[in-house]
Amino acid sequence: MMNKIAMLLGSAMMLGLISCNKSEFDGYKKAENGMHYQFFKQDENGVKAIEGDGVSIKIIYALKRTPTDSVLFDSKLNSDDGSGTIRYILPKSSFPGSLEDAIMMMAKNDSAAFIISADSFFLKTNKMQALPPFAKPGDKLLITIKMVEIKTKKDLDENQKKQEAEVAQLSEQEKPKLDAYLLENKITDAPTASGLIFIETQKGKGKDHPKAGDVVKMNYTGRLLDGTIFDTSIEADAKAGNVYNAQRPYQPLEFPLGQGQVIPGWEEAILLMTKGSKSKIIIPSSLAYGQKGGGPIPPFSTLVFDVELVDVKAGAPQQMPK
Repeated sequence: MMNKIAMLLGSAMMLGLISCNKSEFDGYKKAENGMHYQFFKQDENGVKAIEGDGVSIKIIYALKRTPTDSVLFDSKLNSDDGSGTIRYILPKSSFPGSLEDAIMMMAKNDSAAFIISADSFFLKTNKMQALPPFAKPGDKLLITIKMVEIKTKKDLDENQKKQEAEVAQLSEQEKPKLDAYLLENKITDAPTASGLIFIETQKGKGKDHPKAGDVVKMNYTGRLLDGTIFDTSIEADAKAGNVYNAQRPYQPLEFPLGQGQVIPGWEEAILLMTKGSKSKIIIPSSLAYGQKGGGPIPPFSTLVFDVELVDVKAGAPQQMPK
């Protein structure tokens, strides 16, 4: 019964929000909150977005000027994945007739245009200290939105729990997979305190180990525990592993040690090598890409690298702090 009452109250509030008066803009209606709106496609019975929902939208907003509107943002040019869609958790309304209010009028697959106060958008929604130089008091913003998807807070919470469960499962599987790999490959070398397994496969000609600040050149081939090659500096290995890229040069990787330019497992292993030496290094995810993974590397992946220290150049002497 309470749910039905809440639904009725929500419907009444939405009717109050969108009850309209005549707008001074052709083709638009004016809501009680002062926002002007025009739907191009509307599912009037569809479930509308509410505060706390995860919304996926395509959006363009521009300063409404005569004769030509000035586009300030187009999600087609600014989305993270190139799809033109941006995703965020819908916050509470920042002012009456806000962008948030506009989105809360929309259901999945709706498309519409809204005219709102530019002053309030910049100062209240974006929390700027002053209007940007291209805007002046009284300006309006023309905002065009396509609602791609709406995920309720409940859906988001369930997805989060599912992801956390998957991450926990992958974490629990890492050590058994490593143990099976070591057993299958008859590797008995003890790990270092950090968990790195370092196996020298060829002695180097040099005697000195690299140190932090030195610039090293490394040849390498990186594999997952199942043997899948995910990256290499060696052309033949790239072709054999079906990861060859004709656009990249296949040559030793050069970088300074101790500056965080490579994963921690590499930093530790290279300090144990000498010029000309080759090694197999088995790096737990805690010293590699961790619970997030990266590119072709899944979360909680132990990595196996065959590496060669091709060259070492002494770095600048380290200054002691005063």
